[in-house]
Amino acid sequence: MKKFFAFVLVLFFSAAISAQKKELYQLSSHILDITTGKPAPDVVIRLEQLSENNTWSLVSRKTTDANGRVGDFLPYGEIRHQGTYKLVFETAPYFKRQQRDSFYPWIEVVFAISDNQHYHVPITVSPFGYATYKGN
Repeated sequence: MKKFFAFVLVLFFSAAISAQKKELYQLSSHILDITTGKPAPDVVIRLEQLSENNTWSLVSRKTTDANGRVGDFLPYGEIRHQGTYKLVFETAPYFKRQQRDSFYPWIEVVFAISDNQHYHVPITVSPFGYATYKGN
Protein backbone atom coordinates (compact mmCIF):
# COMPACT_ATOMS: atom_id res chain seq x y z
CA MET A 1 0.00 0.00 0.00
CA LYS A 2 2.83 2.40 0.85
CA LYS A 3 4.45 1.75 -2.53
CA PHE A 4 1.18 2.44 -4.33
CA PHE A 5 0.67 5.69 -2.39
CA ALA A 6 4.26 6.78 -3.15
CA PHE A 7 3.74 5.96 -6.83
CA VAL A 8 0.54 8.04 -6.97
CA LEU A 9 2.34 10.98 -5.30
CA VAL A 10 5.21 10.80 -7.80
CA LEU A 11 2.73 10.78 -10.71
CA PHE A 12 0.81 13.70 -9.25
CA PHE A 13 3.89 15.88 -8.70
CA SER A 14 5.35 14.97 -12.09
CA ALA A 15 2.12 16.04 -13.78
CA ALA A 16 2.04 19.28 -11.77
CA ILE A 17 5.63 20.15 -12.65
CA SER A 18 5.19 19.42 -16.36
CA ALA A 19 1.97 21.49 -16.42
CA GLN A 20 3.93 24.45 -15.04
CA LYS A 21 6.64 24.21 -17.71
CA LYS A 22 5.91 26.59 -20.56
CA GLU A 23 7.82 27.09 -23.74
CA LEU A 24 9.91 30.23 -23.44
CA TYR A 25 9.80 32.92 -26.09
CA GLN A 26 12.42 35.49 -26.97
CA LEU A 27 10.05 38.25 -28.11
CA SER A 28 6.85 39.58 -26.58
CA SER A 29 4.76 42.75 -26.71
CA HIS A 30 1.73 44.41 -25.24
CA ILE A 31 -0.46 47.44 -25.93
CA LEU A 32 -1.94 49.82 -23.38
CA ASP A 33 -4.59 52.29 -24.50
CA ILE A 34 -3.73 55.37 -22.45
CA THR A 35 -7.06 57.08 -23.19
CA THR A 36 -8.88 54.36 -21.28
CA GLY A 37 -6.06 53.13 -19.06
CA LYS A 38 -6.79 49.58 -20.20
CA PRO A 39 -5.06 46.98 -22.37
CA ALA A 40 -5.95 46.88 -26.07
CA PRO A 41 -7.37 43.43 -26.90
CA ASP A 42 -7.82 41.94 -30.39
CA VAL A 43 -5.15 44.04 -32.10
CA VAL A 44 -3.30 42.30 -34.90
CA ILE A 45 0.48 42.58 -34.64
CA ARG A 46 2.72 41.48 -37.49
CA LEU A 47 6.37 40.61 -36.91
CA GLU A 48 8.58 41.18 -39.94
CA GLN A 49 12.32 40.70 -40.41
CA LEU A 50 14.65 42.74 -42.61
CA SER A 51 16.58 40.58 -45.05
CA GLU A 52 20.10 41.13 -46.37
CA ASN A 53 18.65 42.68 -49.55
CA ASN A 54 16.67 45.24 -47.46
CA THR A 55 13.22 43.75 -47.92
CA TRP A 56 10.81 42.90 -45.12
CA SER A 57 9.41 39.39 -44.79
CA LEU A 58 6.58 38.26 -42.55
CA VAL A 59 7.72 36.09 -39.64
CA SER A 60 4.42 35.80 -37.77
CA ARG A 61 1.03 37.39 -37.31
CA LYS A 62 -0.57 37.38 -33.86
CA THR A 63 -3.54 38.98 -32.11
CA THR A 64 -3.37 40.51 -28.63
CA ASP A 65 -5.22 38.65 -25.90
CA ALA A 66 -7.70 40.15 -23.42
CA ASN A 67 -4.74 41.70 -21.56
CA GLY A 68 -3.39 43.33 -24.73
CA ARG A 69 -0.45 40.91 -24.84
CA VAL A 70 1.32 38.63 -27.26
CA GLY A 71 3.97 36.53 -25.60
CA ASP A 72 5.00 34.08 -28.28
CA PHE A 73 6.59 35.72 -31.31
CA LEU A 74 9.99 33.95 -31.43
CA PRO A 75 10.58 30.69 -29.56
CA TYR A 76 13.92 30.11 -27.88
CA GLY A 77 15.88 27.41 -29.56
CA GLU A 78 19.21 26.47 -31.01
CA ILE A 79 18.92 29.04 -33.79
CA ARG A 80 19.49 32.59 -32.64
CA HIS A 81 17.10 35.20 -33.97
CA GLN A 82 19.59 38.03 -34.40
CA GLY A 83 18.69 40.74 -36.89
CA THR A 84 16.50 43.76 -37.54
CA TYR A 85 12.78 43.35 -36.99
CA LYS A 86 9.66 45.45 -36.92
CA LEU A 87 6.38 45.00 -35.14
CA VAL A 88 3.44 46.41 -37.08
CA PHE A 89 0.53 47.19 -34.78
CA GLU A 90 -2.71 47.41 -36.81
CA THR A 91 -4.41 50.06 -34.67
CA ALA A 92 -7.11 51.44 -37.03
CA PRO A 93 -9.50 48.47 -36.59
CA TYR A 94 -9.09 48.66 -32.81
CA PHE A 95 -10.03 52.35 -32.67
CA LYS A 96 -12.85 51.82 -35.17
CA ARG A 97 -14.34 49.17 -32.86
CA GLN A 98 -14.10 51.75 -30.07
CA GLN A 99 -15.96 54.22 -32.35
CA ARG A 100 -13.01 56.62 -32.20
CA ASP A 101 -11.15 58.29 -35.04
CA SER A 102 -7.41 57.77 -35.12
CA PHE A 103 -4.52 59.42 -36.90
CA TYR A 104 -2.27 56.36 -37.26
CA PRO A 105 -3.78 53.42 -39.20
CA TRP A 106 -0.84 51.31 -38.03
CA ILE A 107 2.28 51.78 -35.95
CA GLU A 108 5.66 50.34 -36.94
CA VAL A 109 8.35 49.82 -34.32
CA VAL A 110 11.74 48.83 -35.75
CA PHE A 111 14.33 47.29 -33.42
CA ALA A 112 17.37 45.01 -33.44
CA ILE A 113 17.81 41.68 -31.68
CA SER A 114 21.50 41.32 -30.98
CA ASP A 115 21.73 38.43 -28.53
CA ASN A 116 19.75 35.52 -27.13
CA GLN A 117 18.07 37.48 -24.31
CA HIS A 118 14.33 38.07 -23.95
CA TYR A 119 13.03 41.18 -25.75
CA HIS A 120 9.78 42.89 -24.78
CA VAL A 121 8.56 45.69 -27.06
CA PRO A 122 5.43 47.33 -25.61
CA ILE A 123 3.57 50.40 -26.82
CA THR A 124 1.14 52.85 -25.31
CA VAL A 125 -1.44 54.22 -27.74
CA SER A 126 -4.06 56.88 -28.06
CA PRO A 127 -5.97 57.87 -31.19
CA PHE A 128 -3.42 60.59 -31.93
CA GLY A 129 -0.14 59.40 -30.48
CA TYR A 130 1.95 56.51 -29.29
CA ALA A 131 5.11 55.72 -27.36
CA THR A 132 7.33 52.67 -27.13
CA TYR A 133 10.27 51.50 -25.08
CA LYS A 134 12.42 48.44 -24.50
CA GLY A 135 10.72 46.51 -21.75
CA ASN A 136 11.72 43.37 -19.92
